[in-house]
Amino acid sequence: MTHRAGIAAVFVLGLHAAAAAQTPAPPAPDPEREARLTWFREAKYGLFIHWGLYAIPAGEWKGRRVPGIGEWIMNRARIPVAEYELLAKQWDPVKFDAEAWVRLAKDAGMRYIVITAKHHDGFALFDSKVTRWDVVDATPSRRDVLKELAAACQKQGMPLGFYYSQAQDWHEPGGAGNDWDFGPDLDAAGKERKEYDAYLRGKAEPQVRELLTGYGPIALVWFDTPRMMTLERAQRFTDIVRSLQPKTLIDGRLGAAGDYVSTGDNAIPSAARTEAWEVPATLNHTWGYRKDDQDWKSPGDVTFKLVDIVSKGGNYLLNVGPMADGTIPQASQDVLRAVGRWLAVNGEAVYGAGRSPWGDEFGEPSARGDKDLAGNPLFLRREDWRVTAKPGRLFFTFFREPRVPFELPPMKNAVRRAYRLADGEAVEVKVENDRPRLVIPRPIHDPMATVVVVEIEGAEVVR
Repeated sequence: MTHRAGIAAVFVLGLHAAAAAQTPAPPAPDPEREARLTWFREAKYGLFIHWGLYAIPAGEWKGRRVPGIGEWIMNRARIPVAEYELLAKQWDPVKFDAEAWVRLAKDAGMRYIVITAKHHDGFALFDSKVTRWDVVDATPSRRDVLKELAAACQKQGMPLGFYYSQAQDWHEPGGAGNDWDFGPDLDAAGKERKEYDAYLRGKAEPQVRELLTGYGPIALVWFDTPRMMTLERAQRFTDIVRSLQPKTLIDGRLGAAGDYVSTGDNAIPSAARTEAWEVPATLNHTWGYRKDDQDWKSPGDVTFKLVDIVSKGGNYLLNVGPMADGTIPQASQDVLRAVGRWLAVNGEAVYGAGRSPWGDEFGEPSARGDKDLAGNPLFLRREDWRVTAKPGRLFFTFFREPRVPFELPPMKNAVRRAYRLADGEAVEVKVENDRPRLVIPRPIHDPMATVVVVEIEGAEVVR
C-alpha cells in the first residue's frame, strides 16, 4: 500500500502494541516535564538502531529460516542460552564506523539517535561491569560500541538515547521471557516464580546506572515490554534516571507513565493527540537485520508517514538494522538520504511544527462499522494532503497533484499570501464565495511531496 492510494484502510501493525497499551498515559503536563521535552518536540524525526548478536544468524538458525522479527530469533527458535552464547565468539564488526552512522542520520534529516544498549537477549553493546555478557568481555572485537557512538554523537551535536530492555532478559534465570531454559515467568495461579527483583536489582538497574554515568549526556532511555513491571519497580528506574541525569527523557514503555507516549510498533494514530508521543517504526518488516527482508519502504512512503505523524502532534522514530559487520544496508541508506534531501528544502514544515488545526483531512471511520485485522474499528485514511502549523503560517503538504484550485479548510483568518516552500515561488490565492483557494501550477513542483506555505493574519487558526 503506497502513499498515493488516496483513501486507504489503516491496519494497526504494532508488534508489541499490547505491551505498550498497558502503560498509562502521562498525567497533565508539568513545567519540569515540559522543559525536558523541549528538544524532543522540536526534533520530530529520529533514527532507531537495532543491532546485536542476532544480526549474525540474520533470520536463520542451523540452516532453517526462523519466521518473525530478526532480534527475536533466540525466542522464536528457542535457542538455549549455552548455544546462543557461542554467537559472541563470531562478533567482529570490522565495518562499524560510528562517525559514518551519525553522518547518515544527519544526511537523513534525523535529529536524534536511539540504539539498543541491551535487547531481550540480555547482551550489552557496552562495557558493563555487572556482567561479562557484553560486547567487550564476551567478543573478540572488545570494542565498546556505545562508547564510540556516544563520542561521535557528541562530536557532531547529535542527541543520543539508549534502548534498554528492563524486563525481558532471556540470558538470565531471573529475567522475564525465557521459558525454554528457565520455565514460565508465572505459575498457573499467576504468581511470579522467578527471582525477578533479584535480576532487576542485580543487573538491570545497575546497567542503567552505567549507561547514565559513563556515556555523556543521554537524551532519553527507551524502555520496552514492561512484563511484571509494577509501579514500584518502575519507580526505581525512574529514580535512577532522575537522580543521575534529570534532563533525560523516559519513554512510554517502562511500566509507569514516562515523559511521552510510545504507540504500538508501526502504529500511527488516526487522530491528533495533545500529549507528546512517538511512533517507533521499521523501514522494512524487521528491527534487527534479516538477510531475507529487502522490502524497504519508499522515500515517498516515509515522507508521507513523517508529515502525517507531525500533523497529528507526534515524532517518528524510524529504524535501521545493521548487518553483523557493522554495515547499514545500502538500500535503507538510499531511502533515508532521499528523504533527507526532501527535508533539506522542506524541513520547516516538519521541525518544530505543530499539529493540524483541522483533522478532517486524516480520514474517517468506516460507515459500515468494519473492523481491521486487530479487531479495531476500521479507519479510512485520506492521503492527499496534510497540514502542519507554526505561528502565522500553515504548511500544506500535497502528496497528490491538485487538479482543481484547492479550497482551504474553514477558518476566519484572512490569508496574507501563499508560496512554495522549496523555492519561494508565489502561489495564487483565489477567493470564491468567501473561501480562499490555492491555484497550484501543474505539473506539481515535487511529485513526491510539495509544500505550500499559507501565511495568515494572527498567530493561530480561528475556526
